[in-house]
Parts: sequence; C-alpha cells; structure tokens
Amino acid sequence: MKPTYYIYDSHQQQKVPLEPIQPDLVKIYICGPTVYDYSHLGHARSAIAFDLLKRTLELSGYGVQIVKNFTDIDDKIIHKARQEQTNIKTLSEYFIASYLEDMQALGVQRAHLEPRASQHLESMALMIQTLLDKGCAYKTSNGDIYLDTTRDSHYGALSAHSLDQESLSRIEDNPHKRHEKDFALWKAYKGDSDVGYESAVGKGRPGWHIECSAMIFANLAYSQQPYQIDIHGGGSDLFFPHHENEASQTRCAFDQELAKYWMHNGFVNISGQKMSKSLGNSFYIKDALKVYDGEILRNYLLGTHYRAILHFNEEDLLVHKKRLDKLYRLKKRALELAQPSLNNAHSPFANALLECMQDDLNISKALSVLEEHLRLLNESLDNALKTIKKQKAQEILQDLAFVETLLGLGGKDPTLYFQLGVDGALKTYIETQIQLRLQAKQAKNFALADRIREELATQGILLMDQVGGTTWEKLW
Repeated sequence: MKPTYYIYDSHQQQKVPLEPIQPDLVKIYICGPTVYDYSHLGHARSAIAFDLLKRTLELSGYGVQIVKNFTDIDDKIIHKARQEQTNIKTLSEYFIASYLEDMQALGVQRAHLEPRASQHLESMALMIQTLLDKGCAYKTSNGDIYLDTTRDSHYGALSAHSLDQESLSRIEDNPHKRHEKDFALWKAYKGDSDVGYESAVGKGRPGWHIECSAMIFANLAYSQQPYQIDIHGGGSDLFFPHHENEASQTRCAFDQELAKYWMHNGFVNISGQKMSKSLGNSFYIKDALKVYDGEILRNYLLGTHYRAILHFNEEDLLVHKKRLDKLYRLKKRALELAQPSLNNAHSPFANALLECMQDDLNISKALSVLEEHLRLLNESLDNALKTIKKQKAQEILQDLAFVETLLGLGGKDPTLYFQLGVDGALKTYIETQIQLRLQAKQAKNFALADRIREELATQGILLMDQVGGTTWEKLW
C-alpha cells in the first residue's frame, strides 16, 4: 500500500491527497519555454521543482509520464528571427538545444516527450474546428478565430480571478472579438509581411493557449474520463490567463476537465523584483554556469520551497553550498573506507527523507533531516570500531546514493567536486607546483615548500598532505 502523497492544488487552494486517475500512474504536463531567448533562473526554478516531483513520485512507487512542450511558434520568436535575420525554425531549434544543455547541467531529467508546437498544427486545427462546429468559437471579419468565453459557464473558476481591469489587461485586446474575455485560437495570415502555416482552418498560426491543450490531447490525455491528465504544472504567472484559457477550451471541445490537479512554482526575484525581461534583470542560466557548477546552482534553487518566492542572492548561494560541501566531505571519507554496495533497500533515513518530500515537496524539512543525518553519520564513523568502519561506510554510501536519486545531489566524485571552478590550465599549474614543492621538501628546502603552499593559498587553492601524497581543493 502506497503512503499518502500530498500536493498543493492551485485550483482548490489547499494541500490535498494525490489520487491519480489510474492508481499506479501519474500523467503530468508541464508548460515549457517559449524558445526565443536563452533560459533564465525562472526556467531553472520551474524545471527543478517538477524534476523533484517526478523523482519523489517514482521513489514512492508510481509510474510517471511527463510531457514538457516547446513553444516554437510565437510572436516573440517571429520578432526575434527578424531581428537576427534568420528563420523561425533555425532560431527556435538553437534555443531548444541551449535549454536542454542548461537543464542537463542542472541535473534535470528529460521529460518522456518534448513536443513542439510546430509539430502539432494539425491537432490544433482539428480542435479549433471542433470548437467552431460546437458553436464555442467564431471567426472574425479579419479571419482570426476566437473562443467565445460566454459559452463556458465555468470560465474563471480555475484561477478564481475576478477579471478586474488588471486581469483583463493580460488578455489580448482586439476590436474584432465579441467579448472582452475572448481569446485567440488562430491568427489568420495577414499578407507577405506575416508568418502563416497552411491548415484545415485556413492559413495562419495558432494562438498561444491552444498549443498546450492540443498537445495534451495528442500525447497524454485519457479519453472517457472526467479529467484528461492528473497534474498540469508551470510557473505561477501562467495560472491566469494561460491555464484558465487552456482549461476553458478543453472543456468546450471535449467535455472534459483538462487536469485533476494544478501545480505552480513561485517566481525568482532579483533585487526584490519579479524576474522579467521587461525589467532588465533576467539572469541567464548559461551565465550563471560560467561561475557556478550546475549542481551548486541546483542545490541553491531547490533549497526554497517550490511555491515560495526565491530571492536570488549570490551570498545565499555560497551559504547553501556549505551543505553540499558537508555531503561530499562525508562521501569522501566513506569512499576511503569502502565501495558502494548494490543493496536497494531503503534505510530509516531514506524513508524519513522521502516522507518529507511526499508532503508537497517539503524541502525545508527534508534538508533539515539530511543535515542532522550527515552530522550523525560523521559521528558514527568517528566512533566506530576499526572492524566495522567498512560496514558503516557502505551504509553511508547507500544513504548518499538515495539522496542523489531523490534530490539529484551528491553524484560527483568528491575529489572532482572540491576542484570545481578550476580550469585545465590552472590545474596543470597546480600539479606542477605540487611537484616543485615535493622536490623542495626532499631537498629540505622547507622555506620554498612553505612559500609554494602560501602562494597557492592566495589563489584560493588549499594543499593537503596525506599518506598517499598531496591533494588539493579550491576554496570558495
């Protein structure tokens, strides 16, 4: 019997037990990026949050199917392609590759499917035609097609929006549409300066909202069920109008609710402002990775609960790194005594850590459990008799392997971890200096040996003399 798994449902605005449509399978759709620029820390935050969800569900005994889309048809992409004097496909494929590279560096596991909007134009046209046939959509005098929100009596219920003036300002304005809340399903081709694709509903391009609904229906949806999928996820800025509109058009087209549960991650703030390109404070992942290893970034970004706002601060990042240092320090000690075993049984610690994450990804509690366990494991090694140190070390490595599987932390070789941030040229220089220092010590020139150590220390390199020779680490 599976333990009770709790998630926060944005629609119900409360934490609820997860009860999948099929008992042993959880179907999840995550809104992916619109690929017209490099990925920023907001993308990283969302990707890591749902990566933790996937890992936790799988370790809890569920099968998980995740679909994450790429929006590769969009006005922003068209505008950027014209600026760059390239075509839309070339631009979008470049930024898709960049996004996937960033996610790999952050330890985010790939989705099972990664559909592109451009590959689902037929599915979108069929859905739009269904809405037209049912009288839930209409064509304007300029050829655009809109959803008639008055045909959906539940419109606005998902996000509980009052649809005040601020909310309405986020809905595209068009004098041709019938009602203020109506939104575009298809934008008709307007001439040579426009971009259009041939389809069953005419030449043009899809509106943003129809893309996700059509891709869910084509790749993931249950039929003959009240809900098409179990969980729909994304950033909290997508709740309205994007997710509200997705839910509405799916109800109207298929007489189903789109998702049983809705999950949304919080924003990333820099200098107290919501991360936004319009504010000019976007922090690209690729730039952060030039300074910090992806695992160090991951460790920091997962340290704040996924629904809370994360106030990005590099000083906090380095404070959080100390926790990762403790993990790798313990792993290094254990590996000096034993090799990892193949035992897959969960220890009491692993069960306690998983239980924290089964409570709506309670990362604060999980990290507290981890911190205390690292302390106790170090003590157990300190106090263990020599005859059982190897067994203790194996148990430690088993627990750390579970941490890696659940949180995506601790998978590196400890020696390499403590040398992160040092390029090849500096590594060669350090090794050369270590050899010169060894020669100086053999010649009993201890003053030179000390000077070499001190000069390396000024560059943030700490030398450690051990029985097997001298090793080094980078100080942060």
